[in-house]
Amino acid sequence: MICLYYLAPSLESTQRITDDLHAAGVQDFFLHVISRDESGLRTRHIHSSNYLETRDIIRDGFIGAALGLALGLVLVIAAMYFEPFGPGVPPFIFALIVGVITLFGAWEGGLAGIASENKKLAKFHHDLEAGRFLILIYARKAQGPAVRGMMRAKHPEAELAAADRHFINPFSKVRKRAHHRHGAAARGGSAQQSSQ
Repeated sequence: MICLYYLAPSLESTQRITDDLHAAGVQDFFLHVISRDESGLRTRHIHSSNYLETRDIIRDGFIGAALGLALGLVLVIAAMYFEPFGPGVPPFIFALIVGVITLFGAWEGGLAGIASENKKLAKFHHDLEAGRFLILIYARKAQGPAVRGMMRAKHPEAELAAADRHFINPFSKVRKRAHHRHGAAARGGSAQQSSQ
């Protein structure tokens, strides 16, 4: 499964793209749109993104769980060494302590993740603030070329901005396209300044 990131310039374009993707067999479950214009998406019945895509819940939850696990192991090792509960404590008690602290770490990490933007979307922050629409298309590897071909043929206004092996993996890297328009515009502006 791959995730293709397309940037569309307007709500009307996004509507046409989602209609064509539905006609091509892409279901709403595999199609999410991220935009600052949530009411526009609702009005047009366009499937918008969810918290797992826009917030860093999963990534920060995993990090919190790892920190909780490390802290739990340190506490259990200290408890086994110093024996504050006396000798002969059953091993399942120590396992329970590690489990509870790990879950607490995951919970705290998830709460922190709700308050922060998904790291994979940080690359598109300026585009979203400028009013563009980020369309996430989840496609099987065999389906990817057909989706790209349809988008090139019917929607040249939409830019293939990046690709990801799978969006849900919070630690995978997003491969941003080199000719991303935002970067190209910045390069063009600096070239104009240098020529003056």
